[in-house]
Amino acid sequence: MCPGDKSISQRAVILGSLLNEDIAIKGFLNGEDPISTANALNAIGSSITIQGTSVTINKRDIPFRNPDKEVDLGNSGTGMRLMMGLISSLNLNATLVGDKSLMKRPMLRVSNPLNEMGASVVCNEGRPPISISEGKINNNFDYVMPIASAQVKSSIILAAVAANKNVTVTEKHPTRNHTERMISYFQGNIKSTPEDLGNKIQYTSSKLIPTSTYEVVGDFSSASFLIVAGLIAEQSNILIKNVGLNPTRCGLISVLKSMGGIIDIQNERMVSNEEVGDIHVVSSSLKGISVGGDIIPNIIDEIPILSIAASFANGETLISDAKELRVKESDRLQAIADGLRKINIQHELYEDGIRITGSPDDISVCPEINSHGDHRIAMSFLIAGLRSKNGIYVKDCANIFTSFPNFIEVMSSLGMKLNER
Repeated sequence: MCPGDKSISQRAVILGSLLNEDIAIKGFLNGEDPISTANALNAIGSSITIQGTSVTINKRDIPFRNPDKEVDLGNSGTGMRLMMGLISSLNLNATLVGDKSLMKRPMLRVSNPLNEMGASVVCNEGRPPISISEGKINNNFDYVMPIASAQVKSSIILAAVAANKNVTVTEKHPTRNHTERMISYFQGNIKSTPEDLGNKIQYTSSKLIPTSTYEVVGDFSSASFLIVAGLIAEQSNILIKNVGLNPTRCGLISVLKSMGGIIDIQNERMVSNEEVGDIHVVSSSLKGISVGGDIIPNIIDEIPILSIAASFANGETLISDAKELRVKESDRLQAIADGLRKINIQHELYEDGIRITGSPDDISVCPEINSHGDHRIAMSFLIAGLRSKNGIYVKDCANIFTSFPNFIEVMSSLGMKLNER
């Protein structure tokens, strides 16, 4: 069973708190990032209780309030950026902080449009801490996004929802649309219209109608590690159940199929306005391809594990137009290159991508790889250990718990030998 979707889990507790009714959330990702977002909401007056993968949001008798201290979002860039939009519209005063990694991440991409919208958000040289004070959100704000970012888009839309204002956001390339789908699920007036290569999203102020329950589908980004593991391992045959298959998220499937991956989707259905299905994967002989352009925003979080698939494919794989990877939890392009060098995979690093010359042969080195404090780098190179004759040691894997808390348990159940030091 695939763990709950991290992005959807965070949006569910935010919108659920705005609805201010008793709501039970099932399938919540009980990982550090969603928990940080839930704790941040409780700090401004929400009443959220987490028990495993079940979350209860209780109706509040009082409005949201100023937090008593700095609001700590841990490692969650999504949580910080979405909370910036929410808090900006609630006439609150708050300071948002995070861990060492999060305090280095760029936030002007969110604060600038929010300030144009009428909020009062101040960054520290473009990075956290984020100071938010009372502002006045303008009606009918129209914003064209200069970069493809679901977090920026969602922050602006959440600000409009919380302030009961209309807003239009135009994205030049499609990004994940969980916020739009969740608002629609709660009967909010939101529509997305194709425009050029992207979308124009229009939210019209409307009363959201709560439901007593909301079910979070499985996280495709987490499933991607299992998918690639199934493709590169010898004689594998696995079925990954309950995986979210939102078209704005699952582009990796088409990429891996074009590389020769044998992947079959079964039991397709809709859950809480999200596509979901079971993914059947068997061992495959992969070949190198070129990946770039419009598909990149769709697969941006999966590029580290795609790089592992490319490492054991026959021929060259070129990944381009992925400069956004340099401002994730780590400089992921550099982190990928550092790891590939340790496992003797020929590659060439570019400012916006990487060229990988793969081979179907197993590797014989036993390297020590630095995760750079990044959960996706850590998990990707642990998966690469499936093709190492002598194993792979990855340093600093505690970050895995931000997004895939039962990674070790799941991979062990599939026969992978993982030992913690």
